[in-house]
Amino acid sequence: MTIREIQPEDNPQIARIIRQVLVDDMGAPKKGTAYEDRAVDRMFETYNTERSVYFVIEQGSTITGGGGIAPLAGHDGNVCELQKMYFLREARGMGLGEKMIDLCLQKAKEYGYDQCYLETMPYMEAAQKLYRKKGFRYIDAPMGNTGHCSCPVWMLKDLDVNPQVP
Repeated sequence: MTIREIQPEDNPQIARIIRQVLVDDMGAPKKGTAYEDRAVDRMFETYNTERSVYFVIEQGSTITGGGGIAPLAGHDGNVCELQKMYFLREARGMGLGEKMIDLCLQKAKEYGYDQCYLETMPYMEAAQKLYRKKGFRYIDAPMGNTGHCSCPVWMLKDLDVNPQVP
């Protein structure tokens, strides 16, 4: 499996994956989640902007998942959001989620963000465990204006952009 930046021809596959995983696999509502985001059908165009990137996981010629970062909508601070990280069943349990988060956080640091924010569902416990392992902490209220009112779990990670050398 290869992780690479999204290309225009990947749009239909990743849109299908996001919607399938959200509703069929996770039982999430369509309303108030990424399911209804207009960006889902135009992922390449959405992330082909300054300080944004979206990666896909490719097995052969088939996309099996993806994830990315972009500036946090509706927020004045220097914060990015980990967005639309969804994998088909066949791509889960192989350490790809950890690799994807590491790649996204590396890019966030390269882009100079101070923090990385995410929203998720309460029952997505495996994902939350991974987020905590990667240094995300729970926060008490949403940040920005993502439009995802059905995602009531909010997490934030401080990015050490300029680590001190001992």
